[in-house]
Amino acid sequence: MSTLTKNEHGRIARIAAINIGVALTVVTLKYIAYAVSGSVALFSDALESIVNVMTAIAAFSAIRLSAKPADADHPFGHYKAEFLAAMFEGAMIAVAAVLIMIKAYSGLVNGVELAHPGLGLIINIVSTVINAGWAWALIKWGTNWRSPALVADGQHLFTDVITSVGVVAALIVAILTGWTILDPLIAAAVATHILFMGYNIATDSMSRLMDQAASPEIEGRIRGVIEANGHGALEAHDIRTRQAGRALFIEFHLVVPGTMTVDDAHVICDRLEDSIEQSIEGSEVVIHVEPEHKAKPEESGAVPL
Repeated sequence: MSTLTKNEHGRIARIAAINIGVALTVVTLKYIAYAVSGSVALFSDALESIVNVMTAIAAFSAIRLSAKPADADHPFGHYKAEFLAAMFEGAMIAVAAVLIMIKAYSGLVNGVELAHPGLGLIINIVSTVINAGWAWALIKWGTNWRSPALVADGQHLFTDVITSVGVVAALIVAILTGWTILDPLIAAAVATHILFMGYNIATDSMSRLMDQAASPEIEGRIRGVIEANGHGALEAHDIRTRQAGRALFIEFHLVVPGTMTVDDAHVICDRLEDSIEQSIEGSEVVIHVEPEHKAKPEESGAVPL
């Protein structure tokens, strides 16, 4: 199986640890921005960033756990721990959205008095630039290293960036027009947006925890590799896939002539396993060999060889 090396696992864990420090830095800057301005929207932005700290810690813990090798109790490894972290992030985003809504409602009812909004804007913009750059890096690294937790954390940070952009826009308009009611209104609108993003992250992680199949593009590549490297066999059928963190488990039935020896069938299986694992990074292949009377019609999805 083409899996991550120990060094690669360590690199992902180090990035996740740095992520905690970045989250703490950003939330501190955003709280200072709120403290000097008195803005409800900036308070909401800081509150959403507190969730970043919690989810960064959860992602770090999940990545450390998912790196553990398979054992007697978990023969397929611990890869799905990262999906649990991604689900937790989705839930925390939803909680933050609700808390922002509560604060926005309070601002609408009681009014908002801005103290030093200009200084608050500058501090918030600095934190937003940090978040945007770090979110982009997390998604890039998470995609390259097949880490759902890093990708989910990067997507979460982008919701924070969207929040901050909305907050900055609201404060600028509020300062220029004197319409301070825009401050809580924009906070409520942004809360609604990130609520949907949190829902999407959670539902996607739930689907993967329930052994979601590989994408049609990946399944097409698998069938192509089988067709190109299955000579000597008669057909392959019942091709199934399931994604578990960075690992993609692939299994199928390989029909061979009834007179073929076990050694010859084993040679074909080894060739197919090596070819698939080289073509599909992170894959683990299991092949069940069957005699020719077990063949299925091509209409059933069988791959003739």
